Formats: sequence, structure tokens, C-alpha cells
Amino acid sequence: MNPLLQNAPLPLFDRITPADVGPAVDELLASADAALEQVTAASFPAEWTAIASVLDVATERLGLAWGAVSHLNSVADSPELRAAYNAALPKVTEFWTRLGADERLFAKYKAIDTARLNSEQLQAHKNAVRNFVLGGADLQGAARERFAEIQEKQAELGQKFSENTLDATDAFSYYATLAELEGVPADVVQAARSAAEAEGKEGYKLTLKMPCYLPVMQFATSSTLRGMLYRAYATRASQEAAEDFRKFDNTEVINGILALRKEEAQLLGYPDFATLSVVPKMADSPDTVIRFLRDLARKARPFAEKDVADLRAFAKDELQLIDPQPWDWPYISEKLKEARYAFSEQEVKQYFTFPKVLAGLFKIIETLFDVEISPDTAPVWNAGVSFYRMERVGPQGRKLIGQFYLDPSARSGKRGGAWMDDVRTRWLRPDTGTLQTPVAHLVCNFADGIEVNGVKKPALLSHDDVTTLFHEFGHGLHHMLTQVNERDVSGISGVEWDAVELPSQFMENFCWEWNVLQHMTAHVDTSEPLPRALFEKMLAAKNFQSGMQTLRQIEFALFDMLLHSQHTPGNDIMPLLKQVRDEVAVLQSPAWSRTAHTFSHIFAGGYAAGYYSYKWAEVLSADAYAAFEETVGADGSANPETGKRYRTAILEAGGSRPAMESFKAFRGRKPSLDALLRHQGMSVQ
Repeated sequence: MNPLLQNAPLPLFDRITPADVGPAVDELLASADAALEQVTAASFPAEWTAIASVLDVATERLGLAWGAVSHLNSVADSPELRAAYNAALPKVTEFWTRLGADERLFAKYKAIDTARLNSEQLQAHKNAVRNFVLGGADLQGAARERFAEIQEKQAELGQKFSENTLDATDAFSYYATLAELEGVPADVVQAARSAAEAEGKEGYKLTLKMPCYLPVMQFATSSTLRGMLYRAYATRASQEAAEDFRKFDNTEVINGILALRKEEAQLLGYPDFATLSVVPKMADSPDTVIRFLRDLARKARPFAEKDVADLRAFAKDELQLIDPQPWDWPYISEKLKEARYAFSEQEVKQYFTFPKVLAGLFKIIETLFDVEISPDTAPVWNAGVSFYRMERVGPQGRKLIGQFYLDPSARSGKRGGAWMDDVRTRWLRPDTGTLQTPVAHLVCNFADGIEVNGVKKPALLSHDDVTTLFHEFGHGLHHMLTQVNERDVSGISGVEWDAVELPSQFMENFCWEWNVLQHMTAHVDTSEPLPRALFEKMLAAKNFQSGMQTLRQIEFALFDMLLHSQHTPGNDIMPLLKQVRDEVAVLQSPAWSRTAHTFSHIFAGGYAAGYYSYKWAEVLSADAYAAFEETVGADGSANPETGKRYRTAILEAGGSRPAMESFKAFRGRKPSLDALLRHQGMSVQ
């Protein structure tokens, strides 16, 4: 009764154990192999639905089970699960690599009569043929074998990078005294004390997890404490870390990954990995991306330089800091924001309780996209996880649109950051003829609620946390609201990587709308809503340091693109990072900073030579949101008709057509940079 082999509608997360992984993977791989042999037989018809009803059904079952294991590996890591995952990973990687390069299957796809395909199938077929080429299907002999070895080794190194990053983050702790925590918000202090008590220790446990690390960096008056934490954070998973933590060093892992990527690209006939990476993206070349980034950097630099000048002047005049260090800037920034706008993030945080924010998020989604969201039941992996269903109500009654898991809180064994992932995709199943509805994971790492006098208070979110929640839900909407019936281009599937952030960044805009915020705030103690005057202060501060923040993101993106186009694998990556920082940054990092060693997006998260996607898609999302600004109601509320057009043109279309076509269907034109610069306060008057 292996839970990974049950034909349950949803993963049996509460029953899956590490011991289930190996046997289930072996059985599912055998079934998928049998399906591959069946459809590649000479007698099997080269017909889209026939292939899908055998092969896609088998590979989806494998994908669902492995997806559940991978998800647990990210949110509930344990030594036993990690061992089981790592034992199965090479087998799974080998199968997908072999499937993507199978000459017989490639020939079968090329023999399909495309005149008989509908538009969704046609797009999926076009993508499939391209992916066969990129998957090595044209390679022969030793080159084909080496390509497969590269895929397996890359998967192994990517997993090792993630493990080192998680372990290096989890391994650090510092037990501070109360005096050292002067200035740190009370809820963070209380959480640190509770963490120490749970271990039977004195003091206040500080970690490198964001809900602890960030507020200490912003609010602790002790520069010594901030400096100690900063160094630990900036040197994670590197040789610059404290000696006890150097076992997590990612240097050789990075070198190995970069060498394999370059070799993969050259096997496929491309000069470098960046050129290979953009083939299925909107951007047409690495040079196009680099020009875009440098152009945006040029426009943002004057604003960033003013940001720094303001910080230095404030540090000198108000804080008597003549020579601020890198770990001082978050503290100075917070103090300057408080002085300039007369409010603090801590003050704002008291109004954003997680339950109220979630209710407000659901309200704007229900209003704009004509759906209803309600609690649902499903097996989960942690007591803090909830499950919901999304329905549309019409004359024929309720119609299920999609479902999602929400895992909001940070905890040990859960990797940092926030993400959306698919559990299953909308699909008009070729084996049964029934419509499968989509299911998503929405994962964040917020601080949990603290206990006061035996009563647990709701979790408090910073406004940045609220924005993160909206961002991930934007991805979820893209996945769940699709009306595409073809699995491989349904929802986020088949969407160009540098366009996939459009719906997520689009949703962030609503976090700055009074008509939305007033429905999602209630003071944790008094239940009073966010005062309009405080909101106006937040709005005035919205673009605080937007120039600096823009250059910071461009620094990451430009480093990523140059690393995969101009760097020689095996050489130290730090000179290139220094070159990029010298070109772009307005605040220099210490020579010992090793942020690249935990840059999971590009070394373990699918954004290799693609981190620019965040800025690229920001242009699309800002311009898309401008359509809502242009049609806002007299009372300041978003126009449901505009919401319907956006839903139809972009969210429902999924990957069934090129992203530029979807954008033009919504806006009637190509995107413009103007809206982004205006939204971020960087328009040149």
C-alpha cells in the first residue's frame, strides 16, 4: 500500500515515508519505460492523442509522485528523506534525459500530421520538437552518452548546492543577551527567547532565517551584533565561513555546475550556456539581455546615487556614523525611512495579521477574477499547512477551477525563500476524456505567531511579506485560472521563462492600493484597521531607495548572464562578480562576501542565465497593471471588466501561445519601459 503508488486524487503527504520512495520510483519508472517502448513501436500510430493516452499518462503519474517527494525534500527535510531522494534522483534524471533524447519518439512526433492538431496541440507540438533538439535527440554515439551523463551530474550537483545552502543556514545560531537585542522588535525578541527555551538554553537564539535575520539587521542598535550576523550570512556555504561551517562550501559545486553547462551547450552546437538558455525564452540573445540590463542600470543610477548620498548624510548628521560598514546600511535605511516618513516597518506590521491579510487577498481575487475561494481538505505534511478550493459560480451551479496548498511559516528543515510549484496541471485527459483541474503549492517563510500569556497570537507580516504572498499567489493564479486543456501548454507550462514572472509581479501592485489594503488590516491588539494617514506615509515611502534596489537586482542578473556567457569555467568566479559590482553597484560589498555561493536561483532553481527574467517581466507587469490604473473606478476600485480582459488574455491563455501575443491581446501593443520607471519613481521629468 505504498502511498506514492495509490491513484489518489491528491498526494498522500501524511503517509509518505522515506522508505516508500525507492520502491515507488522503481515501479513508476518501469511503467513509464514500458509506455515509451509501446508508443515507439513501428506499429504504433504517429497520432497526438494516441501517444498522449499512453506515454503522457504514464509520465504524469511518475511526475506526480516524484513531485511529491521533491516537495517534501524542500519543506520537510530529514536525513532519511534526503538519503532516499538522493538515491532515486539519478534514476529519475536518467529517465527524463533519455526520454527527451529518444530518436524513435522524436521521429514519431515529427511524423504527426500537424494539420489535424488544434491550436493548443500545435503549440505543444512545436515546443516538443524544439525540446527534443535541446534535449540531445540529434546527438549520436559518444556525444549522446556524454549528454546524458551531464544531465545526471548536473542534477546531483544542483541538489548538493541546495543541501549545502540549507545546512549552512540551519547550522548557525547565536545566543544573544537581552542587552545585545536593544532596538529589536518585541515579537522577534520573544520568538528568539522561545527558540532558546525550546532547546533548554539561556539567552535569545538568533538564526540566519529571514524572519530573524532581517529585523535584527534593520533594528538592532548594536553594530557589533549586526556585523557578526552579516558576516555569517554573507559567507554561508563558502570557504570564508567560520571554520566549523566550511564543510558546506559550494565553491567546487559551482565550478562543476558551470563546466557541465558549458559542455552541454557546446555539445548542442551553442558557444555557451547563456546562448542555449535563451532559445526557448522571449529574449533573442544574451547580448539583447545584457543591453537591456545596462540600459536600465543607466536610467536607475542617478536615483541610486542620490539614495546613497541621502544615506551617508543621514548616517553622519543623525547617527554620527562617519564610515558606515556594509552591515550598517539596513539599520541606517530603516532609521532614515522612519525619520523621513514618520513611521516604522514595525508599526505597520501590527496591522497585518496573517489571517486578515489572507482574507483580503482572497477578496481582491474573488472580485477581479470572478471566483470563490473556500477551505478544503487534503492530506498535508505539516500542521501549519492549509488547503483551499477555487470555484466559479454560475447558472449551472458551482464549478471547480483549481485547488492549492498554502504553507506560510518558516521552520527548520524547510528551505528559505518563497515559491509556487504545480502539483498537477489542468488537462483534458486523453485516457478518460475527463477534465483534470489544476492544483498548486504556495510556499512562504514568514515568522510564526508568538505566544503571550499562554495565548498564541496570529502571525504578523511586514508589508514586504504581504507583497511576497501576493507575488506567489500571482503565479498560482496563472497556474489555476488557465482554460487550456492541453497539459504541456496549460497554466505555467510552456510559458517562456522570462515571461513567467508577469502574473506574479502584477499582483504585487495591489499591495499599494487603499481599496485593497483597507480590507486586509486589523491591529493585532485592537483590531482597528490601518489608518489612512499611515497608509499615505507608506505610499510616500513606496519608492524609497528604488534606485538602489533596481541596481541590486541588475547586479545579480548581469552577473548571472556574464557568468554563463563570458566566464571560463574552472576560474574563480569572484573577479567577475567584482567586475559587475564595480560597474553596477553604488554600495560595495566586502571582499569576503560570498553571496553567489547561496545564489540558489541560478545554481539550483532553474534561473541559470535567466535571473534577468525578474526585471524583464517587471516591464511587462508594470505595463499590464497600467491598464487597471487607466480604468480605475470613481471610488478607486479596480475595474472588473479590465480584470476579465487580463484573465482571458494572459491567465487563461497559459502557454498556449507566445507570451508577446498574450500581452498584445491584453494591451493592444508591445510593452513599454515607461510604466516600470513611473511605478518605481524613476521617471525623468
